[in-house]
Amino acid sequence: MTDYYEIRHTVGFEETNLVGNVYYVNYLRWQGRCREMFLKERAPGVLAELQEDLKLFTLRVECDFFAEITAFDELSVRMRLEELTQTQIQFSFDYVRLQDDVENLVAHGRQRIACMRGPNTRTVPARVPEELRRALAPYARTAQPVRG
Repeated sequence: MTDYYEIRHTVGFEETNLVGNVYYVNYLRWQGRCREMFLKERAPGVLAELQEDLKLFTLRVECDFFAEITAFDELSVRMRLEELTQTQIQFSFDYVRLQDDVENLVAHGRQRIACMRGPNTRTVPARVPEELRRALAPYARTAQPVRG
């Protein structure tokens, strides 16, 4: 078993700019997509809670770019848990180009989210749901402790 959750993606023309390389905002979209698919596959009960009063607020997003990718590149987006507190989660994302059995790290990103509950005008911090904590445990980076 790997220490990351992964989605695979083939870059399309619509994700590139006039020069032909991937437009930077797509890396952030892929972070969101990876997180969404993780919830769907590993913590579906959290999706039901999102239909009720749970909210996942993105507090910070970042991405460092190391190499360009273009249309039809095969990409692996790999998500790991960096930090887990009572109310917040920080993920890291590696963007790896897959080509002829060779992996090349092309970018690295981070995302920090806060769990909140309540009506939109009066949301308050909330504990990370237990189902989500359990689902994230196998993907924790060994260098960072998971705090409860």
